[in-house]
Amino acid sequence: MRIQCLSSQLINQIAAGEVVERPVSVVKELVENCFDAGATTIHIDIEQGGTRLIKIRDNGCGIEKDDLRLALSRHATSKIACLDDLEQVATMGFRGEALASISSVAYVSLISRIAGAECAWRVESEEADKVSTPSPDPHPQGTTIEVRELFYSIPARRKFLKTEKTEFSHIEMLIKRLALSHFEVGFTLVHNQKEVVKLKPALSLADKQQRIAGICGAQFIDQSSVIEVNSSGLQLSGWVGLPTFSRSQQDMQFFYVNHRLVRDKLVAHAVKQAYQDVLYHGRHPVFILYLALDPALVDVNAHPAKLEVRFREGRLVHDFLFSALHRGLATPSSASPLTLTPQHVTSVDSAQVSQNHSRTARELTSYRMEQMPFRQSSVLPSQIEEQMKRYMQVSQEVGGASLVTEQNNELPPLGFAIAHIHATFILAETATGVILVDAHAAHERVTYERLKQAFLQGNIPSQPLLLPIMFSVATEEAEIVEQMHDFFAPLGFEVNRSGVDTVVLRAAPALLSDSNLEILVRDVIADFRVFGMSQRIQEHSNEILATMACHGSVRAQRRLSREEMNALLREMEKTERSGQCNHGRPTWIALSLQELDKFFMRGQ
Repeated sequence: MRIQCLSSQLINQIAAGEVVERPVSVVKELVENCFDAGATTIHIDIEQGGTRLIKIRDNGCGIEKDDLRLALSRHATSKIACLDDLEQVATMGFRGEALASISSVAYVSLISRIAGAECAWRVESEEADKVSTPSPDPHPQGTTIEVRELFYSIPARRKFLKTEKTEFSHIEMLIKRLALSHFEVGFTLVHNQKEVVKLKPALSLADKQQRIAGICGAQFIDQSSVIEVNSSGLQLSGWVGLPTFSRSQQDMQFFYVNHRLVRDKLVAHAVKQAYQDVLYHGRHPVFILYLALDPALVDVNAHPAKLEVRFREGRLVHDFLFSALHRGLATPSSASPLTLTPQHVTSVDSAQVSQNHSRTARELTSYRMEQMPFRQSSVLPSQIEEQMKRYMQVSQEVGGASLVTEQNNELPPLGFAIAHIHATFILAETATGVILVDAHAAHERVTYERLKQAFLQGNIPSQPLLLPIMFSVATEEAEIVEQMHDFFAPLGFEVNRSGVDTVVLRAAPALLSDSNLEILVRDVIADFRVFGMSQRIQEHSNEILATMACHGSVRAQRRLSREEMNALLREMEKTERSGQCNHGRPTWIALSLQELDKFFMRGQ
């Protein structure tokens, strides 16, 4: 075939293949247009999972009569006018191709009315890229767009769609996700004439939390910490779930960049690193996070459906996110400086106390850390082993100061020890109730954090390899090694480029002498290639330190004195991430006086 220009209809259908994957893609594009129009109420009406009808009505600013036909044309938009506008997009949509793409694979009608106009005006898309002449309509201020018979012009595309229930479930989840980023907007979602979602505008904090509870469950608010961090022109806010409140799937992770819902591997990597030694293996954290930054610093045009973004200063954003989340998880928000947020709260419905009290008692003792499968400790060089032993010894010589506080009758956040139950759990009385502490798990976290600080603050012993390890890499990776000398050297590695595509490892940290060093270095280089940084060396070190902390902590069935128990409680109050052990399980739980009253039906 000779080279020829494609028809407008085919061009739009090709674009639709990128933008309109399924009914939920149409809903996303149209609802985001509602946001750009300043709407405060959005009504979404769906029939047959969106294949028969998608109808969206808003009370936004509306579209001028003379612009209606243009709105259905390809690359027609009011949101950008020049390249400078494209480089700092502040709206949800901007390319002006969504409506044209949708109208090429479905029947579309558009009705809109601006403020002060005598009436609304209506246009309809016809075949072969034709749009009807505007006709008057009694529609109120705002816009309604109807999309009927989706993919009627591409029957093969319909074969790839799932069942009506599945397609609508995608739409419902999308609306809930969008509702978490635009609290000022009210949403109504109807499917086959049945109202499924009804959300009023949420302006106050209480209303926002109520919306979150309705979407993520009431437990999300109770088991999360508030994040609010500003630095270097970046602002991160929202809620992060406590490590003990995790999921088996990544279905409760919501991240927004300038109110835009995105999926970004750089963000995912930063979150994973922040939770790396507080989350149980195989579990996923939950969070609702909002990142605000100058629109010029983020490229939102990196994906046809605008689901991904590209940060111009990726390393800065990654480090900011990691630092903010790492610190937020280390020091959870609390009602007052003297109140430590409980990491796990067990509540009981008073109507079920009589039949459930024995089950609840079993739940309170379900965190025996001796049941955890710990790794065997590694054989370490003598100088490091002695250093760590001295540090462990210091951690067990704490005491004295807590007795002064007790004599002054001042209750610290975790209270004072009353008893050592079954030589495993510490029972302590607090100002608001009681707590139970798993002594081994708590001391393991305290010891682990101390070991990490000692390891990072001291000089890391480096051990020359008897036989240097030489291996081939890509030319680009060899160049990265040349640039990474300042990263490897302080960590005890001696890695050099010895050819166009060859790398040689001559020394490594003594702590990692039993590791597969070639794979470790390869993985670090790969991380730098993708993310511009790497935490793998620290992760390997932490794994060994965690094993040492486990074996260096008080064991279950060892009876502790009252002074030892109080000393451990005071150390927990000063230690970051003391609410979870190194494996992500809770180290302590709290019962308030109100919850104790419920156990025994007091006042009922």
